[in-house]
Amino acid sequence: MTGLKRTPLYDFHVEQGGKMVPFAGYDMPVQYPLGVMKEHLHTRAEAGLFDVSHMGQVMLTSPEGIEALGLALETLVPVDVLAVKPGRQRYGVFTNDAGGILDDLMISNTGDALFLVVNAACKQQDIAHLITHLPDHVTVTEVTDRALLALQGPKAAAVLAQIVPQVAEMRFMDSLRIAVGGSEWWISRSGYTGEDGFEISVPAGEAVDFAKTLVAMDAVELIGLGARDSLRLEAGLCLYGHDIDSTTSPVEGNIAWAMQKTRRSGGARAGGFPGADRILSELHNGAERKRVGLLPQGRAPMREGTPLFATSESADQIGVITSGGFGPSVERPIAMGYLPAEFTKIGTEIYAELRGKRLPVTVADMPFRPSTYKR
Repeated sequence: MTGLKRTPLYDFHVEQGGKMVPFAGYDMPVQYPLGVMKEHLHTRAEAGLFDVSHMGQVMLTSPEGIEALGLALETLVPVDVLAVKPGRQRYGVFTNDAGGILDDLMISNTGDALFLVVNAACKQQDIAHLITHLPDHVTVTEVTDRALLALQGPKAAAVLAQIVPQVAEMRFMDSLRIAVGGSEWWISRSGYTGEDGFEISVPAGEAVDFAKTLVAMDAVELIGLGARDSLRLEAGLCLYGHDIDSTTSPVEGNIAWAMQKTRRSGGARAGGFPGADRILSELHNGAERKRVGLLPQGRAPMREGTPLFATSESADQIGVITSGGFGPSVERPIAMGYLPAEFTKIGTEIYAELRGKRLPVTVADMPFRPSTYKR
């Protein structure tokens, strides 16, 4: 396929035996010779290194200061941005006028700016959205001269501390700007695997040497998109464009926890974001449908698009699986999908239609495997 972009680590992936596939407009490694299953289990046991340089890095600045920046961004996200202290970050979503989700993102307060990390497939529309809707005092800058790597797993802190000792003191959702060898690195204690770990933004020209230093350590293996997907599925985390999209509200998507009291009805800055009428109504009255965890009762994985039914005989489809597969750490098929509110109670049994057969599925709590973030 022509026209695919490449991250600064592309040649390194090829040298390491990465199987390259198109993903979000980039040529990305789906797996390495270790294989998806072993990559997944290695991340859970030791430390996995992911190239996430395809994601969008965006800096918001303003001469009016950080509070004015926070208030400006709050017009686009149902998040208490003002409460994000310097050196901290928060998960959020961009919403549209219909209350749907345009993208999910991370918001970090650097002290004098807001640093956003957005999804690769959405980054150009996100940047256009920010430029169009933020006030004139805000400058929106896409960061294009840096790579982004994620180091995830129980040994991630010990590994990274050999290069940047200060990370040992960080806690989940802390962010840090620090000089390393004459350059500035941006590090957050976060990730999308359910494991303790870090996301590290480094100058593009330093990415390969940094990656080589890490993979030279016994605890570290390179991890591709395949294991990245199974890891986030076990963690019960949404994939934009699959589990949430422009028609899905944060309440339906079961991520209303990302909306702080300040922005909810009765809060100091309630509403004021796109789609507030629908979202605040659903928070009060409940949504008609909701994303849930699902445990297929057999051994067959159930993938995205699998239809869901109330009974083994009912004619009308009631929901659909949006992410599904085999969970290597839990040693069973797992899935997520949408069901009407009356079917979302934990333990409810429904049916999925797989290759013409109706098979039982149980509504389950998420995450499927407990997360291990350093609180």
